[in-house]
Amino acid sequence: MLDQVKTIIAVASGKGGVGKSTTAVNLALALQAEGSSVGLLDADIYGPSISMMLGVPEGTRPESPDGKSFMPISAQGLKTMSMGYLVTANTPMAWRGPMAAGALQQILEQTRWGALDILVVDMPPGTGDIQLTLGQKAEVNGAVIVTTPQDIALLDARKGIEMFTKVKIPVLGIVENMAVHTCSNCGHEDSIFGAGGGQAVAREYGTQLLGSLPLDRSIRERVDQGQPSVAAEPEGAIAQRYREIALKILDQLAILGSDSGPEIVFE
Repeated sequence: MLDQVKTIIAVASGKGGVGKSTTAVNLALALQAEGSSVGLLDADIYGPSISMMLGVPEGTRPESPDGKSFMPISAQGLKTMSMGYLVTANTPMAWRGPMAAGALQQILEQTRWGALDILVVDMPPGTGDIQLTLGQKAEVNGAVIVTTPQDIALLDARKGIEMFTKVKIPVLGIVENMAVHTCSNCGHEDSIFGAGGGQAVAREYGTQLLGSLPLDRSIRERVDQGQPSVAAEPEGAIAQRYREIALKILDQLAILGSDSGPEIVFE
């Protein structure tokens, strides 16, 4: 039920472990902080995590007023849906690709999202059935690629960009996670996973580096506690970085929305 959803953004990564879901949750909250009505879909069928990251109590289940559709779960002001709401925490999703793709289609199209400015979709890692299903079943306005600066992550980020290009979904930009670690004792900054990789890939593909986030323990601790950085410390330095990224995403969407060719005027 996407008829009242104005914009869909996919947050994706070529590989796991780069902080994609943490980024998706904080970006959704940052877009909300900028005045948008926002929904968040956890499309990671095999490893749903947004319910925990947003502090939704375990065992919460969506209501189904007609036995065919779901009401989204409200969390931190976001309208959310996830396979995590439909199964127990210890239930393994031992499904083949087509089954997982069918589950995504169901929770995407049968959730009563209502009026939303933006639906953020937290994609699973990789470039498989789930990604292709989203590209085919929904009008995705843009994708955000999350990576770390290390070479292996950047290699997979390139694959993610190539995939979205092939299905004609614009890449809004790259978010570089775990870019710099600052020592809590001496203040020394160290680029543990390398430096400049996100900017180099963005330049290579004609997109932009939306922002870099530090390797900061508080980011992980906040989502583990169900209080992401943007919600827990809205005026903090980390939250401001997410909000800066959100503003750049909104700018890119505005540019894409206005790029409809020359206006022809008859006189």
